[in-house]
Amino acid sequence: MKTDEKRCSCKGIRSCLLCENSSKNTTVAHEKLQDYGPKVNFKKQKVKCSAFTGLPGFSKFLVDRLASIPELSGFVPVELCNLEYEPSRGAAIDAHFDDFWIWGERLVTVNLLSDTYLSMSLETNPGIEVRVPLPRRSLVVVHGPARYQWKHAIHRQDIQSRRLAMTFREPTVEFLPGGPRSDIGDQLIRTALSFQGISVGETSDR
Repeated sequence: MKTDEKRCSCKGIRSCLLCENSSKNTTVAHEKLQDYGPKVNFKKQKVKCSAFTGLPGFSKFLVDRLASIPELSGFVPVELCNLEYEPSRGAAIDAHFDDFWIWGERLVTVNLLSDTYLSMSLETNPGIEVRVPLPRRSLVVVHGPARYQWKHAIHRQDIQSRRLAMTFREPTVEFLPGGPRSDIGDQLIRTALSFQGISVGETSDR
């Protein structure tokens, strides 16, 4: 393999046809992901804030608009993940829960460029799946039972054209005032709201 060739960075819950069919002699497209957030080791429950420089400046107007939605009262994101889906790559995300230790009650995603479906499956009954329409430029908030009892996924067949997902995550109460890690949470919030962020790149499974 040539040194200037790039491999797909899909891993964990993310996958595409290119990475699934690749061999060590195959060149595949690099997955396009931007992450603005702390480096988290979910298994060991450790957070590193040193590389986190805040949410990007272009997201400020979105964060301000989110604050005007009653259902998002008090929502202060400390991570933004931008993920591109291309049908030519067969990009998809398997059914999963976002981490419960650091990421809080509400997961907020802005769906851009094309329509798709968010597929929700009940953890206690794998035979049940609900397809939630996500029109282009729509906003979805996953919270309550949808957050803690239902897994969410984006199936390959539901990506018909290029799609961009912007997902904002808030911290759990453990990182808020009065919580055992409020010092870290305070640092994360202050840094996030500086809106001077530079992408820290690929993240581990969440």
